[in-house]
Amino acid sequence: MASHRKPRTRILAVPAHRRTAAGLTTAALASVTLLTQSADAAPRNPKPSIEEVKKKVDGLYRQAEVATQKYNAAKERAGTQREKVDGLREAAAQRTEKMNEARRELGTFASAQYRSGGLSPTAQLMLARDPQQFVDRNHLMERLTGRQQEAVADYQDQQAQAARKRAQATRSLEELQKSQEALKTSKQDVQDKLTEARQLLSRLTAQEKERLAELERKKKAEAQRKAERLAREQAERERQEQQDGSGGTNGGSGSGGDTGTGTGSGSGVPDGSYATKAEKAIAFARAQMGKPYVWGATGPASYDCSGLTQAAWKAAGVSLPRTTWDQVKVGTRVATGDLQPGDLVFFYDDISHVGMYIGDGKMIHAPKPGANVRVESIYYMPIYGSVRPA
Repeated sequence: MASHRKPRTRILAVPAHRRTAAGLTTAALASVTLLTQSADAAPRNPKPSIEEVKKKVDGLYRQAEVATQKYNAAKERAGTQREKVDGLREAAAQRTEKMNEARRELGTFASAQYRSGGLSPTAQLMLARDPQQFVDRNHLMERLTGRQQEAVADYQDQQAQAARKRAQATRSLEELQKSQEALKTSKQDVQDKLTEARQLLSRLTAQEKERLAELERKKKAEAQRKAERLAREQAERERQEQQDGSGGTNGGSGSGGDTGTGTGSGSGVPDGSYATKAEKAIAFARAQMGKPYVWGATGPASYDCSGLTQAAWKAAGVSLPRTTWDQVKVGTRVATGDLQPGDLVFFYDDISHVGMYIGDGKMIHAPKPGANVRVESIYYMPIYGSVRPA
Protein backbone atom coordinates (compact mmCIF):
# COMPACT_ATOMS: atom_id res chain seq x y z
CA MET A 1 0.00 0.00 0.00
CA ALA A 2 1.39 3.34 -1.03
CA SER A 3 2.29 5.98 1.57
CA HIS A 4 0.54 9.38 1.42
CA ARG A 5 3.20 11.20 3.48
CA LYS A 6 5.25 13.92 1.84
CA PRO A 7 8.83 13.12 1.17
CA ARG A 8 11.24 14.85 3.54
CA THR A 9 13.39 17.65 2.25
CA ARG A 10 16.88 16.32 2.13
CA ILE A 11 19.51 18.34 4.00
CA LEU A 12 22.85 18.29 2.30
CA ALA A 13 25.53 17.22 4.66
CA VAL A 14 28.69 19.30 4.84
CA PRO A 15 31.85 17.69 6.08
CA ALA A 16 32.98 18.91 9.50
CA HIS A 17 36.35 20.21 8.30
CA ARG A 18 34.65 22.31 5.59
CA ARG A 19 32.18 23.78 8.09
CA THR A 20 35.08 24.78 10.33
CA ALA A 21 36.95 26.40 7.46
CA ALA A 22 33.88 28.32 6.41
CA GLY A 23 33.33 29.51 9.96
CA LEU A 24 36.90 30.73 10.27
CA THR A 25 36.73 32.55 6.97
CA THR A 26 33.55 34.35 7.99
CA ALA A 27 35.03 35.31 11.36
CA ALA A 28 38.19 36.60 9.70
CA LEU A 29 36.20 38.72 7.27
CA ALA A 30 34.13 40.11 10.13
CA SER A 31 37.31 40.96 12.07
CA VAL A 32 38.82 42.74 9.07
CA THR A 33 35.62 44.72 8.61
CA LEU A 34 35.54 45.73 12.27
CA LEU A 35 39.20 46.71 12.26
CA THR A 36 38.70 48.79 9.15
CA GLN A 37 35.70 50.52 10.68
CA SER A 38 37.60 51.13 13.92
CA ALA A 39 40.53 52.59 11.99
CA ASP A 40 38.18 54.89 10.10
CA ALA A 41 36.44 55.94 13.32
CA ALA A 42 39.65 56.47 15.32
CA PRO A 43 40.78 60.12 15.53
CA ARG A 44 43.85 60.79 13.48
CA ASN A 45 46.59 62.77 15.18
CA PRO A 46 49.41 63.23 12.69
CA LYS A 47 52.66 64.73 13.84
CA PRO A 48 52.52 68.52 13.61
CA SER A 49 54.62 70.31 11.04
CA ILE A 50 57.65 72.35 12.05
CA GLU A 51 55.69 75.51 11.23
CA GLU A 52 52.95 74.40 13.62
CA VAL A 53 55.49 73.56 16.31
CA LYS A 54 57.10 76.99 15.94
CA LYS A 55 53.73 78.71 16.15
CA LYS A 56 52.84 76.69 19.25
CA VAL A 57 56.17 77.35 20.98
CA ASP A 58 56.06 81.08 20.16
CA GLY A 59 52.53 81.19 21.53
CA LEU A 60 53.58 79.49 24.74
CA TYR A 61 56.47 81.92 25.22
CA ARG A 62 54.08 84.81 24.68
CA GLN A 63 51.61 83.37 27.20
CA ALA A 64 54.50 82.96 29.63
CA GLU A 65 55.36 86.65 29.19
CA VAL A 66 51.77 87.62 29.94
CA ALA A 67 51.91 85.48 33.08
CA THR A 68 55.28 87.06 33.91
CA GLN A 69 53.76 90.54 33.80
CA LYS A 70 50.97 89.33 36.09
CA TYR A 71 53.63 87.91 38.40
CA ASN A 72 55.55 91.20 38.35
CA ALA A 73 52.38 93.17 39.14
CA ALA A 74 51.43 90.81 41.98
CA LYS A 75 54.95 90.89 43.38
CA GLU A 76 55.03 94.69 43.34
CA ARG A 77 51.57 94.86 44.89
CA ALA A 78 52.55 92.36 47.59
CA GLY A 79 55.70 94.34 48.41
CA THR A 80 53.76 97.58 48.72
CA GLN A 81 51.08 95.87 50.80
CA ARG A 82 53.67 94.32 53.08
CA GLU A 83 55.18 97.72 53.78
CA LYS A 84 51.71 99.07 54.49
CA VAL A 85 50.97 96.22 56.89
CA ASP A 86 54.23 96.79 58.73
CA GLY A 87 53.50 100.52 58.99
CA LEU A 88 49.97 99.95 60.26
CA ARG A 89 51.18 97.42 62.81
CA GLU A 90 53.75 99.90 64.05
CA ALA A 91 51.13 102.64 64.20
CA ALA A 92 48.75 100.32 66.07
CA ALA A 93 51.48 99.48 68.57
CA GLN A 94 52.20 103.19 69.12
CA ARG A 95 48.50 103.92 69.62
CA THR A 96 48.23 101.05 72.07
CA GLU A 97 51.15 102.43 74.04
CA LYS A 98 49.54 105.87 74.14
CA MET A 99 46.30 104.27 75.28
CA ASN A 100 48.19 102.47 78.05
CA GLU A 101 49.79 105.79 79.08
CA ALA A 102 46.33 107.35 79.29
CA ARG A 103 45.13 104.35 81.29
CA ARG A 104 48.05 104.71 83.71
CA GLU A 105 47.20 108.37 84.19
CA LEU A 106 43.62 107.46 85.01
CA GLY A 107 44.94 104.84 87.41
CA THR A 108 46.99 107.52 89.19
CA PHE A 109 43.87 109.62 89.75
CA ALA A 110 41.93 106.57 90.94
CA SER A 111 44.65 105.58 93.41
CA ALA A 112 44.86 109.09 94.83
CA GLN A 113 41.11 109.29 95.31
CA TYR A 114 40.98 105.85 96.88
CA ARG A 115 43.62 106.84 99.44
CA SER A 116 41.57 109.90 100.30
CA GLY A 117 38.60 107.65 101.09
CA GLY A 118 35.82 105.96 99.21
CA LEU A 119 35.59 104.58 95.72
CA SER A 120 35.93 107.60 93.51
CA PRO A 121 34.11 108.07 90.20
CA THR A 122 37.43 107.70 88.46
CA ALA A 123 37.98 104.33 90.11
CA GLN A 124 34.46 103.29 89.22
CA LEU A 125 35.22 104.27 85.64
CA MET A 126 38.35 102.12 85.65
CA LEU A 127 36.40 99.12 86.97
CA ALA A 128 33.38 99.54 84.74
CA ARG A 129 32.75 96.97 82.00
CA ASP A 130 31.82 99.70 79.50
CA PRO A 131 33.68 102.95 80.37
CA GLN A 132 32.03 104.87 77.54
CA GLN A 133 28.49 104.34 78.88
CA PHE A 134 29.66 105.15 82.37
CA VAL A 135 31.33 108.36 81.29
CA ASP A 136 28.26 109.37 79.35
CA ARG A 137 26.38 109.78 82.61
CA ASN A 138 26.17 113.48 83.26
CA HIS A 139 26.41 113.23 86.99
CA LEU A 140 29.81 111.49 86.72
CA MET A 141 31.26 114.10 84.38
CA GLU A 142 30.03 116.81 86.74
CA ARG A 143 31.95 115.25 89.62
CA LEU A 144 35.24 114.89 87.72
CA THR A 145 37.77 117.68 87.79
CA GLY A 146 38.90 119.34 84.59
CA ARG A 147 42.20 117.47 84.56
CA GLN A 148 40.45 114.18 85.16
CA GLN A 149 38.03 114.87 82.34
CA GLU A 150 40.95 115.52 80.01
CA ALA A 151 42.56 112.23 81.07
CA VAL A 152 39.33 110.32 80.46
CA ALA A 153 38.84 111.96 77.05
CA ASP A 154 42.44 111.26 76.09
CA TYR A 155 42.10 107.61 77.09
CA GLN A 156 38.92 107.19 75.06
CA ASP A 157 40.49 108.87 72.03
CA GLN A 158 43.63 106.71 72.18
CA GLN A 159 41.50 103.60 72.67
CA ALA A 160 39.40 104.40 69.57
CA GLN A 161 42.42 105.22 67.42
CA ALA A 162 44.21 102.04 68.47
CA ALA A 163 41.14 100.01 67.51
CA ARG A 164 41.00 101.71 64.10
CA LYS A 165 44.67 101.05 63.42
CA ARG A 166 44.29 97.40 64.37
CA ALA A 167 41.30 97.08 62.02
CA GLN A 168 43.25 98.74 59.18
CA ALA A 169 46.19 96.43 59.76
CA THR A 170 43.88 93.41 59.66
CA ARG A 171 42.31 94.48 56.35
CA SER A 172 45.70 95.25 54.85
CA LEU A 173 46.98 91.86 55.92
CA GLU A 174 44.04 90.19 54.15
CA GLU A 175 44.87 92.14 50.97
CA LEU A 176 48.49 91.05 51.29
CA GLN A 177 47.42 87.42 51.49
CA LYS A 178 45.36 87.85 48.30
CA SER A 179 48.35 89.40 46.52
CA GLN A 180 50.57 86.55 47.64
CA GLU A 181 48.05 84.03 46.33
CA ALA A 182 47.93 85.82 42.97
CA LEU A 183 51.73 85.79 42.96
CA LYS A 184 51.77 82.04 43.50
CA THR A 185 49.22 81.43 40.75
CA SER A 186 51.08 83.57 38.20
CA LYS A 187 54.36 81.89 39.05
CA GLN A 188 52.89 78.45 38.45
CA ASP A 189 51.33 79.62 35.19
CA VAL A 190 54.71 80.83 33.91
CA GLN A 191 56.40 77.57 34.86
CA ASP A 192 53.68 75.48 33.20
CA LYS A 193 53.92 77.37 29.88
CA LEU A 194 57.72 77.17 29.79
CA THR A 195 57.69 73.47 30.64
CA GLU A 196 55.25 72.76 27.80
CA ALA A 197 57.41 74.73 25.35
CA ARG A 198 60.56 72.86 26.40
CA GLN A 199 58.80 69.51 26.02
CA LEU A 200 57.67 70.38 22.48
CA LEU A 201 61.21 71.34 21.50
CA SER A 202 62.78 68.30 23.15
CA ARG A 203 60.75 65.95 20.95
CA LEU A 204 62.18 67.37 17.71
CA THR A 205 64.77 65.43 15.75
CA ALA A 206 68.08 67.02 14.73
CA GLN A 207 66.70 67.58 11.23
CA GLU A 208 63.55 69.20 12.58
CA LYS A 209 65.58 71.46 14.84
CA GLU A 210 67.60 72.62 11.86
CA ARG A 211 64.39 73.32 9.96
CA LEU A 212 63.11 75.30 12.94
CA ALA A 213 66.35 77.30 13.03
CA GLU A 214 65.97 78.03 9.31
CA LEU A 215 62.47 79.41 9.89
CA GLU A 216 63.87 81.60 12.66
CA ARG A 217 66.60 82.92 10.37
CA LYS A 218 64.04 83.80 7.71
CA LYS A 219 61.91 85.62 10.27
CA LYS A 220 64.88 87.65 11.46
CA ALA A 221 65.95 88.46 7.92
CA GLU A 222 62.51 89.81 7.05
CA ALA A 223 62.45 91.86 10.26
CA GLN A 224 65.90 93.23 9.42
CA ARG A 225 64.75 94.32 5.95
CA LYS A 226 61.90 96.27 7.51
CA ALA A 227 64.28 97.87 10.00
CA GLU A 228 66.60 98.97 7.20
CA ARG A 229 63.68 100.47 5.33
CA LEU A 230 62.63 102.44 8.41
CA ALA A 231 66.21 103.63 8.90
CA ARG A 232 66.37 104.88 5.31
CA GLU A 233 63.05 106.68 5.60
CA GLN A 234 64.05 108.33 8.88
CA ALA A 235 67.41 109.39 7.43
CA GLU A 236 65.73 110.79 4.31
CA ARG A 237 63.21 112.75 6.35
CA GLU A 238 65.93 114.15 8.60
CA ARG A 239 67.95 115.21 5.56
CA GLN A 240 64.87 116.87 4.02
CA GLU A 241 64.13 118.73 7.25
CA GLN A 242 67.70 120.03 7.37
CA GLN A 243 67.37 121.26 3.80
CA ASP A 244 64.04 122.91 4.53
CA GLY A 245 65.43 124.39 7.75
CA SER A 246 62.24 123.44 9.55
CA GLY A 247 63.98 121.77 12.48
CA GLY A 248 60.90 119.64 13.16
CA THR A 249 58.95 116.68 11.84
CA ASN A 250 55.75 116.30 9.96
CA GLY A 251 53.84 115.32 13.06
CA GLY A 252 54.27 111.58 12.94
CA SER A 253 53.57 110.11 9.54
CA GLY A 254 54.71 106.74 10.83
CA SER A 255 55.87 105.73 7.37
CA GLY A 256 58.10 102.91 8.53
CA GLY A 257 55.80 100.09 7.45
CA ASP A 258 54.09 98.70 10.54
CA THR A 259 53.38 101.84 12.54
CA GLY A 260 51.63 100.24 15.45
CA THR A 261 48.95 102.26 17.20
CA GLY A 262 51.11 105.24 18.12
CA THR A 263 49.32 108.51 17.46
CA GLY A 264 52.45 110.61 17.15
CA SER A 265 50.90 113.26 19.38
CA GLY A 266 54.29 114.17 20.83
CA SER A 267 56.46 112.89 18.07
CA GLY A 268 58.79 115.77 17.33
CA VAL A 269 62.52 115.60 17.74
CA PRO A 270 63.19 115.39 21.51
CA ASP A 271 65.08 118.15 23.26
CA GLY A 272 68.67 117.88 24.41
CA SER A 273 67.67 116.91 27.92
CA TYR A 274 65.86 113.81 26.70
CA ALA A 275 68.70 112.88 24.37
CA THR A 276 71.18 113.04 27.26
CA LYS A 277 69.02 110.82 29.47
CA ALA A 278 68.34 108.42 26.62
CA GLU A 279 72.06 108.09 25.97
CA LYS A 280 72.61 107.04 29.59
CA ALA A 281 69.72 104.56 29.46
CA ILE A 282 70.99 103.01 26.23
CA ALA A 283 74.54 102.78 27.57
CA PHE A 284 73.23 100.88 30.58
CA ALA A 285 71.17 98.55 28.39
CA ARG A 286 74.16 97.85 26.13
CA ALA A 287 76.23 96.94 29.17
CA GLN A 288 73.68 94.21 29.97
CA MET A 289 73.94 92.51 26.58
CA GLY A 290 74.70 88.82 26.87
CA LYS A 291 72.96 88.48 30.25
CA PRO A 292 70.18 85.88 30.30
CA TYR A 293 66.46 86.49 30.21
CA VAL A 294 64.92 85.27 33.46
CA TRP A 295 61.24 85.91 34.07
CA GLY A 296 60.60 88.22 37.03
CA ALA A 297 64.24 89.39 37.13
CA THR A 298 65.30 93.02 37.46
CA GLY A 299 69.08 92.60 37.42
CA PRO A 300 71.91 92.85 37.83
CA ALA A 301 72.67 89.28 36.69
CA SER A 302 69.52 88.71 34.60
CA TYR A 303 66.41 90.51 33.39
CA ASP A 304 62.98 90.08 31.90
CA CYS A 305 61.86 92.58 29.27
CA SER A 306 60.28 95.22 31.51
CA GLY A 307 62.91 94.67 34.20
CA LEU A 308 65.59 95.70 31.69
CA THR A 309 63.83 98.87 30.51
CA GLN A 310 63.04 99.85 34.08
CA ALA A 311 66.66 99.38 35.19
CA ALA A 312 68.04 101.19 32.12
CA TRP A 313 65.92 104.29 32.60
CA LYS A 314 66.57 104.24 36.34
CA ALA A 315 70.27 104.58 35.49
CA ALA A 316 69.31 107.76 33.64
CA GLY A 317 67.43 109.12 36.65
CA VAL A 318 63.93 108.27 35.39
CA SER A 319 61.63 106.06 37.45
CA LEU A 320 59.44 103.66 35.45
CA PRO A 321 56.75 101.28 36.73
CA ARG A 322 57.51 97.57 36.86
CA THR A 323 55.19 96.06 34.24
CA THR A 324 54.79 96.63 30.50
CA TRP A 325 51.14 97.44 31.14
CA ASP A 326 52.12 100.38 33.34
CA GLN A 327 55.21 101.47 31.40
CA VAL A 328 53.13 102.01 28.27
CA LYS A 329 51.10 104.63 30.15
CA VAL A 330 54.17 106.73 31.04
CA GLY A 331 55.40 109.64 28.92
CA THR A 332 54.27 110.62 25.44
CA ARG A 333 53.01 108.31 22.69
CA VAL A 334 54.99 108.41 19.45
CA ALA A 335 54.46 106.86 16.03
CA THR A 336 56.83 104.19 14.79
CA GLY A 337 58.17 106.49 12.09
CA ASP A 338 59.09 109.10 14.72
CA LEU A 339 60.98 106.82 17.08
CA GLN A 340 64.11 108.26 18.66
CA PRO A 341 66.83 106.44 20.65
CA GLY A 342 65.62 105.71 24.17
CA ASP A 343 61.94 105.38 23.26
CA LEU A 344 60.15 102.26 24.45
CA VAL A 345 58.50 100.00 21.87
CA PHE A 346 55.70 97.67 23.01
CA PHE A 347 54.55 94.52 21.25
CA TYR A 348 51.43 92.40 20.74
CA ASP A 349 47.86 93.45 21.42
CA ASP A 350 48.23 92.35 25.05
CA ILE A 351 51.32 94.59 25.51
CA SER A 352 53.29 91.68 26.93
CA HIS A 353 56.75 92.68 25.66
CA VAL A 354 58.88 95.83 25.51
CA GLY A 355 62.24 96.86 24.09
CA MET A 356 64.31 100.07 23.98
CA TYR A 357 64.79 101.72 20.59
CA ILE A 358 68.43 102.50 19.69
CA GLY A 359 67.98 103.81 16.14
CA ASP A 360 68.08 102.31 12.63
CA GLY A 361 64.92 100.30 13.28
CA LYS A 362 66.58 98.31 16.08
CA MET A 363 66.14 97.84 19.81
CA ILE A 364 67.84 96.29 22.82
CA HIS A 365 65.60 93.87 24.68
CA ALA A 366 65.50 90.78 26.85
CA PRO A 367 63.77 88.43 24.39
CA LYS A 368 62.55 85.23 26.05
CA PRO A 369 63.66 82.26 28.18
CA GLY A 370 66.76 80.64 26.77
CA ALA A 371 67.92 83.87 25.09
CA ASN A 372 70.20 86.67 26.23
CA VAL A 373 69.79 90.46 26.14
CA ARG A 374 70.51 91.44 22.54
CA VAL A 375 69.95 93.87 19.68
CA GLU A 376 67.13 93.02 17.31
CA SER A 377 64.84 94.59 14.73
CA ILE A 378 61.71 96.17 16.19
CA TYR A 379 59.80 94.31 13.47
CA TYR A 380 60.68 90.92 14.92
CA MET A 381 57.30 91.05 16.71
CA PRO A 382 54.05 92.87 15.89
CA ILE A 383 54.26 96.41 17.25
CA TYR A 384 51.55 97.66 19.58
CA GLY A 385 52.84 101.21 20.06
CA SER A 386 55.66 103.31 21.44
CA VAL A 387 56.23 105.92 24.16
CA ARG A 388 58.86 108.50 25.01
CA PRO A 389 59.22 108.00 28.78
CA ALA A 390 60.88 111.29 29.77
